[in-house]
Amino acid sequence: MEKLVLYRQLVQQLLLEYGKQKPAYGDIEVEKIFDIKRDHYQIVHVGWEGDNWVHSCIVHIDIKGGKIWLQWNGTEDDIASDLVAAGVPKEDIVLGFQSPFMRQFTEYAVS
Repeated sequence: MEKLVLYRQLVQQLLLEYGKQKPAYGDIEVEKIFDIKRDHYQIVHVGWEGDNWVHSCIVHIDIKGGKIWLQWNGTEDDIASDLVAAGVPKEDIVLGFQSPFMRQFTEYAVS
């Protein structure tokens, strides 16, 4: 299977699993947003917790340049490790939320 097709499939499967986790409090919807044409993937929480409006990006992943960019991880889980366990080589995972300087000190791709 072509790498891009495989990465799209893995990212979507992973986010569908993470999207099953509903917040314990409030009337919060868990939206799974997949823009397959532009390779942007997100989980967003939207709704109300008491009198407070909730709108929060929980996970944001992009695929660009043949690599999976973990742009944001607001979970307690290690999504990069989950990607590696699914067969993605570490050199194809970029921790986008890390500064370009700090990425050199991780075990993942610089960019």
